[in-house]
Parts: sequence; C-alpha cells; structure tokens
Amino acid sequence: MLAVHFDKPGGPENLYLKEVAKPSPGEGEVLLKVAASALNRADILQRQGQYAPPPGASSILGLEASGHVAELGPGCQGHWNIGDPVMALLTSGGQAQYVTVPEGLLMPIPAGLTLPQAAAIPETWLTAFQLLHFIGNVRAGDSVLIHAGLSGVGTAAVQLARMAGAIPLVTVGSQDKLQIAEKLGAAGGFNYKEEDFSEATLKFTKGTGVNLIIDCIGGSYWEKNVNCLALDGRWVLYGLMGGADVNGPLFSKLLFKRGSLITSLLRSRDKKYKEMLVKAFTEQILPRFSTDGPQRLSPVVDRVYPLTEIQEAHKYMESNKHMGKIVLELPQ
Repeated sequence: MLAVHFDKPGGPENLYLKEVAKPSPGEGEVLLKVAASALNRADILQRQGQYAPPPGASSILGLEASGHVAELGPGCQGHWNIGDPVMALLTSGGQAQYVTVPEGLLMPIPAGLTLPQAAAIPETWLTAFQLLHFIGNVRAGDSVLIHAGLSGVGTAAVQLARMAGAIPLVTVGSQDKLQIAEKLGAAGGFNYKEEDFSEATLKFTKGTGVNLIIDCIGGSYWEKNVNCLALDGRWVLYGLMGGADVNGPLFSKLLFKRGSLITSLLRSRDKKYKEMLVKAFTEQILPRFSTDGPQRLSPVVDRVYPLTEIQEAHKYMESNKHMGKIVLELPQ
C-alpha cells in the first residue's frame, strides 16, 4: 500500500509516498480502507522530529481518517460489517491506504456528510469535546475564550461551546477569520494582530474575565491569559505553538485569581479512555451533525489535497492561512 513517509526529520520537502506492507488487524481491531485523512499540528511536529508517536504505534502520520471497513480481526464484537462507511480516531497511520483501528475507536459517518468531511471530525472534534467537557467542565453561561478560533479544533470548540449554552469568544489573525468564527456561533472575536485580546476580552466581559480558556499557544500568551481569566477560572492548555518557556510571575498571578491551569493531550491517552470518549461523543454529539436547523454541527473543511500533494498540504498548514481542516484524499 502507499503511505506518507519521510526518511529524516525536517521540512515538507522530506515527505514522499512510499510502498509499505499493508497491516493486518489484531485482536479486536478492524482494517480500514482509507478514503480520506486530515492534517493536524501533530503531523507537522512529528515530521520535524519534535513529537514521536507513542511506543508501539506506527510511524506513519495521520491521527484521523474516514473510509470503509475492509476486514475484521479476531475477537471483534460484531458492531461493524465489511463495507461499512466509518471514521476513526487514530494514534497514527491514517495517511496510508489502509490502517488498523481498535473497533471501539470507530464511529458511523453522519448522514449527509462526505468521506472528506468525515475525515475532518475524529481527532479534531474529540479533542474539542474532551477539552470543553472532560477537562474544562464547561457549563451553560460560561464565557469561553478559544485561541486559534479558526483552526480545526477552534471551529469545533466554538460550535460545541455554543451547543453547551456557553458564550464562545475567539482569537484569530484576520478579519476574514473573525467573520467566519461569528457565523459558526462565536459571540465575539479579537484579531490578535491588531489589538490586545486580553484587554478586549475584559471589555467584552465587563471586567469579570472569562471562565474558561482553551489554549494551544502556551508560553507567549501566559500573561494575557491570566490577565483576562475570571476568578476561579480554568485555563486548559493543549498545545505550545507560542513556545514552552514562561518568564515572569505566572504562579503568583494565577494564585491571585484562584485559577486552575490544566494540561491535556489526546494522542498519548490509553485505549480505554479513548473508547470512553468516542462512546460519549457518538451518543451525545454525533446526531447533531445530521440535525436540521440552527443546532446542526458542521466540520469546516478549508482545502482537500490529493495525497500526492502532501508537501503542499504541509506548507499550507504551516502558513497558518487555513480556516478549518486540511484534508487529504487517498488514491483508491
């Protein structure tokens, strides 16, 4: 089968397609014939040599995919049949023509969605769902500041926060992104290139600050985050796009706010946790992708690239110009 490969860490130019052995499903696993996968920041970091896959996982990139069940491994519980259209949360391996998946990490594709749209859901929406509900304990009426509001996770978090009865606010880098975020349900947004998002957030909340921050930036935002965090607020950190270093009195400022700083990753969590997350998402959220009306959820896809243009897809993600997900279509 064909898979995305790189021989040494570095830039997008190191990526190419390579013929590799097709995997075989193990106990309780399904073999997925991949139709589409989607890019995540983790793919960029892994290519750069900064984020190794967990022990025992495939070195092939790709944390989410959609396609059809091609084979059932021994011990499968009968939830899936050969030929079923599904989408999958993966530890790695999605950017290949076939990937093995524990059956509990598969989800049905909501009615009305295409395979490329479905590929934009698993890692991204499960991350946002986890950050808001499992980690951030979002409640109706909470104000939620979502950094990188037009990223894949950002577009999902805006919609999920609104669905939970919270008030989503976003930071973005352009006026176009601001307008799209508001169409998705953001109550307000701030262009971090043109204004101090922290002061703008305090103004929007009439000085009280936000109850919850969903943050993939990290180091460079710490002071502004604490500044606009409400008393007893929760700051959930899931990425370090702005660096890992903190210079200054973070702890004293956070302590003064009685704030909580909680970190979270999804990829490294164990299968049991992921299966519990997938089950909750499938029951509580997935039906909303097929609902008519204002409560309908929608994956936001910016561009779809053929897998042969993997280098261009990585370059586009690194440009930070995308709004929503970058999807890769696999040769069939």
